[in-house]
Amino acid sequence: MSLLTRTAADATGARADGPPSGPSSDAPAAAPPAVRRRVGARALRLLGRTALKTVAVAALLLLWETAPRLGLVDRTFLPPVSEVARAWWGLAADGQLGENTRASLVRSLAGFGIAVGVAVPLGLLIGWYRPVADLLGPLLEVFRNTAALALLPVFVLLLGIGETSKISLIVYACTWPVLLNTISAVRTADPTLVKLARSMDLSTPRLFLKVILPASVPAVFTGVRLAGSVSILVLVAAEMIGAKAGLGYLINAAQFNFAIPQMYAGIVTISVIGLVFNQVLVSVERRLTAWRVPAAA
Repeated sequence: MSLLTRTAADATGARADGPPSGPSSDAPAAAPPAVRRRVGARALRLLGRTALKTVAVAALLLLWETAPRLGLVDRTFLPPVSEVARAWWGLAADGQLGENTRASLVRSLAGFGIAVGVAVPLGLLIGWYRPVADLLGPLLEVFRNTAALALLPVFVLLLGIGETSKISLIVYACTWPVLLNTISAVRTADPTLVKLARSMDLSTPRLFLKVILPASVPAVFTGVRLAGSVSILVLVAAEMIGAKAGLGYLINAAQFNFAIPQMYAGIVTISVIGLVFNQVLVSVERRLTAWRVPAAA
């Protein structure tokens, strides 16, 4: 073989053994078009739902801002939302908002936590054991129909105007939604699941822990979320009557001094706290009920 032939053969082999001229095999593979389309459609749906949820709030804020300025309502009693925002910032800057919010949250969370800690076990007991239900049923019917605020003077007379009466009133008001929903959840457990568990020779404690308790979680959390709203509403009403700190006290004092923007700032703060509290409870519920099969769209 001539020198020229060998040189050409060597060059051809080098080109064959060298790196490929196309894209590198180490580069990540692109997602299939169908996957990209599904991801894009999901993102668009999420964006659409978010925009739809904000439309009503934006419309309310726009109406709140323009109606007083156009003279549709008396701005003395309903100032524009921009004035309320400035009042809110002023209260936050001088520490009044933080101090009063802290006082309300301590009372509300304490009463709410005690109510849940008492009502859930008691509701499970009443719903599971018929003799306990027969014993406590008449008392439940009497007190469940008595409004918490109607008993506020009784709590004040018995416990004074300090923290004990306010927290006790919150405990009383929050107990009933949790208790009644827990009782209903235990009594309405799927009978098919109960029969299947009994056919597997599960003991009563294991039947309760493995079947009844998990099936009751969604209904129990419905009562817990209702109790969360009740804890804030009842507390604000109690603080308006006898308190030296708290959002209810702030709103009442602002109304008494005719500081209307500060009054609305306190009301907006209560609404935001209730919204955040509810979202926290929804997140906890989703985590505890992750085993549930989502409903078909």
